[in-house]
Amino acid sequence: MSDSAKDWTNRATEIIEQTVVLVRDRTVIPAQRGAKAVVYGLLAAFFGVTALILLAILGFRVLAIPLPVWAAWLLIGAIFMIAGLFCWNRRAAREEQSERA
Repeated sequence: MSDSAKDWTNRATEIIEQTVVLVRDRTVIPAQRGAKAVVYGLLAAFFGVTALILLAILGFRVLAIPLPVWAAWLLIGAIFMIAGLFCWNRRAAREEQSERA
């Protein structure tokens, strides 16, 4: 093989490699980042919900020590109702803003 043939094959190989790397960088890398974000987000949501449930149980148990059980239920229920009303009001505000736009 002559030097020009070797240069041509080397150059073709480099172009193919550059193209493959460019396509991978523009497709696979963002897809991997997105998949990682989804997985870590789901894990964080799972652990967050689990922690909230355990904290609610702990709060009830702690409140049931000095208070009668019915009062502990009443207090926990009131806390959750206030939290739900707060979320409901936030939702209504967003709907009104989207209707105005």
